[in-house]
Amino acid sequence: MGMTVKTEAIVLRSIRYGEADRVLHLYTLDRGRVGAIAKGVRRTRSRFGGRLEPFFRVDLVLHEGRGDLLTVTSAHTVAGFRHLREDAGALDAAARACEATGRLFDTGEPHPAVFHLLCHQLALLDADPAMATHANALAFRLKLLVAAGLAPQLGSCASCGEPDHLTGFSGAAGGVVCAACEASAFALDEDAHEFMVTALNSSLADAPTAPAGALRQAERAILETVEHHAHLHLRPAMRG
Repeated sequence: MGMTVKTEAIVLRSIRYGEADRVLHLYTLDRGRVGAIAKGVRRTRSRFGGRLEPFFRVDLVLHEGRGDLLTVTSAHTVAGFRHLREDAGALDAAARACEATGRLFDTGEPHPAVFHLLCHQLALLDADPAMATHANALAFRLKLLVAAGLAPQLGSCASCGEPDHLTGFSGAAGGVVCAACEASAFALDEDAHEFMVTALNSSLADAPTAPAGALRQAERAILETVEHHAHLHLRPAMRG
C-alpha cells in the first residue's frame, strides 16, 4: 500500500531518467535527504510544470512504496528563486551550497535548522546576486559545520587548551592550535581566525569580509575539518 509523505523540500539536483522522468535529490524539512522520482515531468504537458528544477523550494506530496525512491504525486512552488538563476555567480554558489548540504547531511534524519539555513542562503542569493562572495560561501559552510557537530574549536588550542599564541590550525585536532602544538598544523593568520569567529557569530546576511589570503586559510580549515572528521572531500566553496 505504501504511505503518503507531505513535506517542504529544496531540490538539490535533478537527473534525467528514461524518456520523460527525472530522479530528484531532495533536502526535506521532515525527512532529511531523500531521493524521489517525478514521472513524466519532462513531457510538455506535465502537471509539475517547471517546479522541480534545482534550487526550487517546493511543497511536495510523495508516495513511499517499497523501493528506495519516493514518487512525487504533487508539487507546489514556495519559492522559485528566479533572480539567482539569471546570474552565473549566484547560480554556481547555489549549486555548491546545495551540494555541501546534501553531502554533509545525507541521511533520512530531519534537521530543520539545516533546511532553513539552506533556504535562507538561497533567498539571500536571489535577493542580491552580489551576495555570491567567497566570504558568504565560507560563512554558510561554517554554519553547516556547527549543525553537523563539527564546529572548529577557535577559542583555545584544540590540543592543549592554551588560550593564547594561537598561530595554526589543525584539521586532525579540530581547531586552532598554539605554537607548541603546531607540528601537524598550517599557519592561520589573525585575519583568518577573526573571520571564522565573526562569521560563526553573525547572520549570513552580515557575513564579515576578510583579505583574500585569510579567506583561503579559512577555507582550508573548513575542508580539512570535513576531511578528518566527516571523511568527505568537498569542492571549494567558489569556482577558482
